[in-house]
Amino acid sequence: MRIVVLAGGIGGARFLRGLKAAVADADDAGTTDITVIGNTGDDIHLFGLKVCPDLDTVMYTLGGGIHEEQGWGRADETFAVKTELAAYGVGPEWFGLGDRDFATHIVRTQMLGAGYPLSAVTEALCARWQPGVRLIPMTDDRVETHVVVDTPEDGRKAVHFQEYWVRLHASVPAQAILPVGAEQSKPAPGVLEAIAGADVILFPPSNPVVSIGTILAVPGIREAIAEAGVPVVGLSPIVGDAPVRGMADKVLAAVGVESTAAAVAEHYGSGLLDGWLVDTVDAGLSEAVEAAGIRCRAVPLMMTDVHAAARMAREALTLAEEVRGEARA
Repeated sequence: MRIVVLAGGIGGARFLRGLKAAVADADDAGTTDITVIGNTGDDIHLFGLKVCPDLDTVMYTLGGGIHEEQGWGRADETFAVKTELAAYGVGPEWFGLGDRDFATHIVRTQMLGAGYPLSAVTEALCARWQPGVRLIPMTDDRVETHVVVDTPEDGRKAVHFQEYWVRLHASVPAQAILPVGAEQSKPAPGVLEAIAGADVILFPPSNPVVSIGTILAVPGIREAIAEAGVPVVGLSPIVGDAPVRGMADKVLAAVGVESTAAAVAEHYGSGLLDGWLVDTVDAGLSEAVEAAGIRCRAVPLMMTDVHAAARMAREALTLAEEVRGEARA
């Protein structure tokens, strides 16, 4: 079985760890390939370095190097370089890169400077971490998510998403979300081929606007998924009308979508999504999702540990098989 997963950062990475565990427990573990199309809209240039937070979070999580408690950055991290930069008065101080993390960004930036595309650089970095999946950036082109904000403190009309989330903590109302550069970008090598060859496509409980939404903004990706002819199943990042973590509610409001599991499913649309998992607390929304033409099931969606994430992954694959069976019938 060939599974394609569109993934953002923490939620996507933890779901992928569960998916790997679910596949490992299955009889066909040796014949399942997982390709991850990673969001690069969160990428940012800091200290002269190219930083790819979502790609690195997937790579570190699946490779065993993630800081488990915070869900991002390296385990056993130190911050000597950050301290020295601050002593020189070099910022931004609000983005805390650790020493081990700096090494990844240095290698990436050197390779990009030597002419390698981001997809090739990502493959090289994964050769060290061995994540057990094929990780491909959504594009080799530069795409950065910016947020149009209300009453910015320094007069700017928009800020980089990382600044909106890390420095401002999403405390300033967002008026619009702009995937800058997306319209001119093209899918990275292997992206469209993976989608065309997939048996199942999954949307994990990543942010539907600045993670999954940014991937879908790359011309050709949404169309390829819609035309793939295979089950497309998503898991709601909203539980009980609130995001499990992060600020999905803030950016959903910016694009005019209510912060409910049903509204997010309708945001993706029946032309893209075939199946949708909501949490048991949102079971009452299943009828509305089904009325929108999307098969819906209510299951526990809290990724409290790897076992819980694996159960979620199995539920998603089971729903995909139901969709496939209906299509054949």
